[in-house]
Amino acid sequence: MTTPPAFLGVQTSITGRRWTGLSADQDRASEHLVQMTGLPDALCRVLARRGVSPEEVEAFLAPTLRDLLPDPRALRDMEAAAARLNAAVTQNERIAIFADYDVDGGSSAALLLSWLRALGRHATLYIPDRIDEGYGPNTPAMTKLAAAHDLILCVDCGTLSFEPIAAVEGADVIVLDHHLGAEELPAALAVVNPNRQDEDGALAHLCAAAVVFLALVEANRQLRAAGQQTPDLMGLLDLVALATVADVAPLTGVNRAFVRQGLSVMGRRARPGLTALADVARLDTAPSAYHLGFVLGPRVNAGGRIGAADLGARLLSTDDPHEAAALAERLDALNTERREIEASVRAQALDQAEARGLDKPLAWAAGDGWHPGVVGIVASRLKETAQRPAIVIGFDGDDGKGSGRSVPGIDLGAAIQRLSQEGLIAKGGGHKMAAGLSLSRAQLDPAMARLTELLAQQGADELGPSSLKLDGLLAPAAITPELITQIEAAGPFGAAAPAPRFAFPNVRISFAKRVGESHLRVTFAGPCGTRMNAIAFGAFDGPLGPVLSATNAPPMHLAGRVEINTWGGRQTPQLRIEDAAEAT
Repeated sequence: MTTPPAFLGVQTSITGRRWTGLSADQDRASEHLVQMTGLPDALCRVLARRGVSPEEVEAFLAPTLRDLLPDPRALRDMEAAAARLNAAVTQNERIAIFADYDVDGGSSAALLLSWLRALGRHATLYIPDRIDEGYGPNTPAMTKLAAAHDLILCVDCGTLSFEPIAAVEGADVIVLDHHLGAEELPAALAVVNPNRQDEDGALAHLCAAAVVFLALVEANRQLRAAGQQTPDLMGLLDLVALATVADVAPLTGVNRAFVRQGLSVMGRRARPGLTALADVARLDTAPSAYHLGFVLGPRVNAGGRIGAADLGARLLSTDDPHEAAALAERLDALNTERREIEASVRAQALDQAEARGLDKPLAWAAGDGWHPGVVGIVASRLKETAQRPAIVIGFDGDDGKGSGRSVPGIDLGAAIQRLSQEGLIAKGGGHKMAAGLSLSRAQLDPAMARLTELLAQQGADELGPSSLKLDGLLAPAAITPELITQIEAAGPFGAAAPAPRFAFPNVRISFAKRVGESHLRVTFAGPCGTRMNAIAFGAFDGPLGPVLSATNAPPMHLAGRVEINTWGGRQTPQLRIEDAAEAT
């Protein structure tokens, strides 16, 4: 197959990437969309890359749950799970919620707590300590909960918790999860999981909070059929949106509707916890998917990473503004501390991985005393640097706990689960893009060698330098807040739905100023002289900063995302620079 020409002729950009544009077929589809819909060329190019036909444009730009929500009963065990939950509610039974300590787990727990509160019921929240208990149900905790409760709901965990669930006596257990299942299932009353081996995979893209939401949809249906009043579920979509983005679930299908409508709910500032968190993060604009993933999500996660594990779930579920404000302040402080710890581990891990070589199927690093709460974030940074699946492991004595992140097309969760089945690690699991594992020091080198082999079989050794996909060309004179708003209508953007990126050709930088330790703010002008502001985050962590801030820099092609910058009540277009190349 012939390789298409590089976009603007950029074979190797300043950051070492090859620029690519739309295919010839996508170009033709874009032109057809412009003719049939009258929408701006920039938006039509984004839609063409997504494969949206003229007949689908209206529904794509305004996704609704009415059209996209699947029947919850399509998932195995769903009807039984909802019926048992409703029985516990109507009979005033004692309910416990065992949740994971990340955003998805906290959001899942908050969904159930909010729904139960609307029905006048209370539940015990239990979230394990990351360091002392590790991920998922453990036998001591489950035994203790069973002694004092009639029903235990395991959310965002439990699918592989065979022994802890088998140890439960006198209580029923329901699992609402999305992590990859094994051939066997634990001895729970119900295991609702789109990633069970006996599911068809049609809903495999859902996060745990989305699975919980579907369970509540089914529970409400059963209650209404019995002639009972039901809580409003639409007001809970802010939690589903937060979890979907923070857990890097693909923003396709119903997930797009979850996030779009969840952001609308969040904009009403009705949930005290998210309102307080937005305020402490100084979020002064309407929330976007970016804010969920990079502003709010990390703060919710901070408690589970380095503080009290239940802080995030408590924040998301509280209806007390004063408690919300206190929890938000604490989580914000923990997030600052987390960043400092992360920076130290990241530097050590990158040095170690570079020494091994970043061109292998797996980039990995392990060290003594590396905080288990940050190894996942560091693995993500290592993955971005190497453009390879990455594993980072922290050891405490002989015990190691690690986390991994993958790249599109490489199923890391399945590979980690294979290691567990082969006895090369103590335990492990996850999903395609993220996984966790526990192992001894003696298991480290054999496990990483085998994991490298398994990932190579999936093609990870054939991954080349990343390319930058661009949707088209723009000029500063053409950019308005209205155009940017129209482009954003193709969102939300995130996993499996990358944000549109455009190139601004042959521009000259007239102003450049370093901001903070590593960012760069610039002003540039196109051939017609129209100026536009831009920001390059982390520019001085790589080659962009020195090149773009150089005196008498030559004409450049700039590439990145267009966005609206709100400052002092004014809205102005801005380019978030991600790459650049000399104009030749």
